[in-house]
Amino acid sequence: MAHSIKGWIGVGLACVCLGCAAEQPYLSPASLHSDISIQNGLPKSASPTEAVKEKLDEGSVELASHSQWDPEAFDSGLTNPDANNEEESHLELANAEIPSEQLENPAGLKVRSGYASLDDLLAVAFANNPSIKALAATTQKAAGYRTQVGLYANPLLGYQGQQLADQGTDQHIAFIEQEIVTGGKLRLNRVVLNEALRAQLQELEAQKLRVATDIKIAFYDCLRLQEQIVAIDGFSGLLQQGVQAAEERRKAGEGTQIDVLQTRVQRQQLELDRRQGMATLEARLKEISSLCGSPSLILEGVVGELPVQPQSLDWRSLEEELVTSSPEYAAAQARIRQATASLRRQRVQPIPNLAVQLGAGVDNGTDSGMLNLQVGAPIPVFNRNQGNIAAANAEYCRAIEDARRIDNAIRARLAVASGEYARAAEAVNMYSGELLPAAQQTLDMAETAYKGGEQDFIQLLVTRRTYFDTRLAAIASRAELAMAQSRVDGYLLSGALNSVIDGSGDDSLRGLTLGQQ
Repeated sequence: MAHSIKGWIGVGLACVCLGCAAEQPYLSPASLHSDISIQNGLPKSASPTEAVKEKLDEGSVELASHSQWDPEAFDSGLTNPDANNEEESHLELANAEIPSEQLENPAGLKVRSGYASLDDLLAVAFANNPSIKALAATTQKAAGYRTQVGLYANPLLGYQGQQLADQGTDQHIAFIEQEIVTGGKLRLNRVVLNEALRAQLQELEAQKLRVATDIKIAFYDCLRLQEQIVAIDGFSGLLQQGVQAAEERRKAGEGTQIDVLQTRVQRQQLELDRRQGMATLEARLKEISSLCGSPSLILEGVVGELPVQPQSLDWRSLEEELVTSSPEYAAAQARIRQATASLRRQRVQPIPNLAVQLGAGVDNGTDSGMLNLQVGAPIPVFNRNQGNIAAANAEYCRAIEDARRIDNAIRARLAVASGEYARAAEAVNMYSGELLPAAQQTLDMAETAYKGGEQDFIQLLVTRRTYFDTRLAAIASRAELAMAQSRVDGYLLSGALNSVIDGSGDDSLRGLTLGQQ
């Protein structure tokens, strides 16, 4: 029997020396980078609210007071994360590498002669905006940490020799040691990081809405500038006719050189307005390229239309819908669940893990085999994890108040947006229904009266300028209406290039689990 045990000891030592453990796969930086790509935006058939609901089917969390939290009642929500791989399926959507040739002109982008539609620009942004890519990376981090914190401790395989200097009485033992984790700590670790992953997925959705909102606002501002430049060109042609008419009246002795010069000055003022508009438009187009994450994308203009009539919105019901389905608020809810799970996890930390060691060997002094079993556990006398429990409880309270803050912030932003929309809607209705027709009729009558010598030239100049300003203001009101609608559609979120929120966590819970001293 002694020879048999010696043989097993030799095999065990050979395994330790040669490294029997399978080599772990190495993830190169390139492979990690290729795993981070972005979904190409929200489905055209789905609203942002529906797209967020498709992402997560987790029920909403009621904002209870601090004293209402019941750890036992929450146990029913601590399901095994292995039974719900929803986040894994969503992360698979971000696993397709974007070819380098598509970075500046991704599939689906149809820019002809330097002009792009809103859908084209959003496709570029969702594929290239660095903040979206950064948040997609944080979801990968959170998924990795979620896996890591649930891993069991590696077993320890070793050899022990005793009385080696005393030939004939030496003892040789091969042993294996394993730490047995108790209290469901590893499962609770995964629950905590699972909610961190859910929060990051919601932050990713929120960032996509921020990018879309900023691009839409810049897009509609470009449409405004383009329409105003077209209006300037048209009115400039009308003033050129006015210059010719003034020249004819001067030659006929019915007008003066002052009339001609004043008309030319007014036309030059229009040319200045046009040049300033072109400069602003060029800057706005460059801004759109940067918001899309492709600053080398050259745009000459955008293709689209400004709204003609405002929509009728029920702001009361819209307010509740925005709060309950906002990804920003959903991320706050996930952080409440994460804080609750963390508190539950810290409360089971004092439950001692078991250190089990099994050894087998031979005693040459008696020429007999040896079999040892050792079991130990730390006694929570001084460290009962009381500090971490208090901190986790405070974090739970902070998460609740933060969710309340976000709720109030959404409602406050909606109040401002509703006022902007209402003002723009009133302006659009007034300009299209009364002001523009009246200004056009007044200008036509003034031009006819001046040609017939029935009106003073100064009054004609005032009438022309009034018509021109009214026309530009009408275009601006339509753009403001479109921008206000874009803010509401984007859940009142903005900041396409702001630094991202990285709440992916870390693997410290695993170290806490396996180190109870």
